[in-house]
Parts: sequence; C-alpha cells; structure tokens
Amino acid sequence: MIAEGRIAIGGKPVETPATLLTSLHGVTVDGRPVRAPAPARLFRYHKPAGLLTAERDPRGRPTIYDRLPNGLPRVMPVGRLDLNTEGLLLLTTDGELKRQLELPSSGIERTYRARVFGEVSQERLEELIQGIEIEGVRYGPIDANLERRTGRNAWVELKLTEGKNREVRRVLEHLGLQVSRLLRTAYGPFPLADLPLGAVDEVRQHDLVAFRKGLKGGKSSPSKDGEGDHPKGGGGVTGRSRRQRPLHQPSAGPPPRRKPGRI
Repeated sequence: MIAEGRIAIGGKPVETPATLLTSLHGVTVDGRPVRAPAPARLFRYHKPAGLLTAERDPRGRPTIYDRLPNGLPRVMPVGRLDLNTEGLLLLTTDGELKRQLELPSSGIERTYRARVFGEVSQERLEELIQGIEIEGVRYGPIDANLERRTGRNAWVELKLTEGKNREVRRVLEHLGLQVSRLLRTAYGPFPLADLPLGAVDEVRQHDLVAFRKGLKGGKSSPSKDGEGDHPKGGGGVTGRSRRQRPLHQPSAGPPPRRKPGRI
C-alpha cells in the first residue's frame, strides 16, 4: 500500500514503512481519514439458567445470543457460565480486554453463591482457603462463607481467582453437598447487584478505564473460568461499577439477597 502511494500524512504520500506516528491526525488511506479504534466497551449480563455461553449449539439448545437484546454491538463473553449456572456474565467488544479479564495472572476475584443440600460447617469451608486436590486436580484457595442454613439446606458464598472448569460445583460435591442453584454475583469490582434476570447494561467508560489501570498483567494462558467451560473466542482492582439504564429489563426478580456475617 505504501509502494502504491495509497497512504498519506497531511496529503503527502508515505514513502517508507519506517514512518513513526504520534497520532492518526492527517493520516489517510485512499484519501479517506483513518479513524482511531473505538474504545473497548464492557457490559454486564444477568444470564438465566438454561442458556449456553456459545454463539450456536449443534444440538439446537438456546444460547445467550438467542436472548441478548437488540441494539447491542458485537460482543464476546468473558469466560463462560455453564448451562445451569446463572448470574453475572461480562460481555465485551474488545478481544484484548476479554483476554486480560480471563487471565489467571490478572488475579481477578469471582464471587459465587450456591444453594446446597447436606451437612457442612464453617470450619470445613474455611479449610478451602488452603486449596484442595480432587481426583488429581489441584484447586487454588477458595474463600468460602456459610451464609445461612435452614435444616440441611444452606447458602454458601465462595470467592476464587483461579477458576477451573466447573470448579465450584466439583469442590462442593467433594464436600458431600448437592448443588441445587448456583449464581455468580460479582466479577472483580463489577457486581450483579439488582440487575434483573436477562437484562444487560453497560459499565461506564471512566469506571472501565480505572479498572484497567489497576489490572495486573500476565502472559499465562486463559483460565477455565469458574463454573464456565473454557473460554472461547467469538460471538489490584480499583473502583466500583456504576450502572446506566439497562438496555433490556425482562420482568423477573433478582436473585436472593445474602445475609451478612458468618454462621
């Protein structure tokens, strides 16, 4: 393109690929101004249970793309939530941001709430902070808190940063618990809060910029994010996410509120 004289700066054709640019001001290709790339955008989505985190499914099962509201730009999921897991799923327009959010080396904490059936104590849950090995797979530290219990039913909150495939379910089942409901309530500083089931809203740009400034770097491969299967391409945290008006709000109630404190 340079040899053909198609690229110009200030109307003057560029003659060498070694040209350094401090900005795109005055840069044209075939006489058309070159625009700076659009800033990365990040959305929160309250994923319902029963949807695959995939662009399409060979078996014809519904996916998140079947239910996302009209008017969204082309977005990619950050990691995945499995078919029966609900809650917060981040969506982004930017592949590099997706990668940063998925990298285990970024140290981003994911928070889950699980409704379980069985016998468990706070002392047993606290042992998970040391990590646990299950069938030859080593899981990293998990901060687990028994929120409330009624008979043999209980709600457990779990916080983790590693996020292997189906990690929360496998760890709780290893403790002899049956998981009847699982939802993700936060991803880093971005909470699910009271976002209605099936709704989407956008994280404000200044919150996203502040978050990325505090994001750790890393070159390791992406994690198998939390309860999701491994992430696929396609279709020190600072600040707190503020919500704009949701783009879509189906009539459904928020997930059950947690009660503070430990039992």
